[in-house]
Amino acid sequence: MKNTERQIVDLGDDVERIAAIRKIRKLMDFWRISPAELRGRPIAVPRPSAAAEVRYRHPVTLEVWDGRGTQPQWLREALTKEGYTVDELRPATPLQQ
Repeated sequence: MKNTERQIVDLGDDVERIAAIRKIRKLMDFWRISPAELRGRPIAVPRPSAAAEVRYRHPVTLEVWDGRGTQPQWLREALTKEGYTVDELRPATPLQQ
């Protein structure tokens, strides 16, 4: 009996678990699979993005847009129908969303 198998038996694991581990080891030996291969490739963890700076804010509704992507409907309407200028929609100080 190998040391690792003795440790498993000593821990008092159930018989089915021990049999499964033995079967897995036999398959790994047969196919020449190393434990490192079972870990697979490292998974890249996405970093949380920083809060985008507010570039435009509607003075009445307080809706905001960070300037990324397509213009929101409220901004288009504020510029075309409500008569605001781009400078009027820019906040006085840089704000966070």
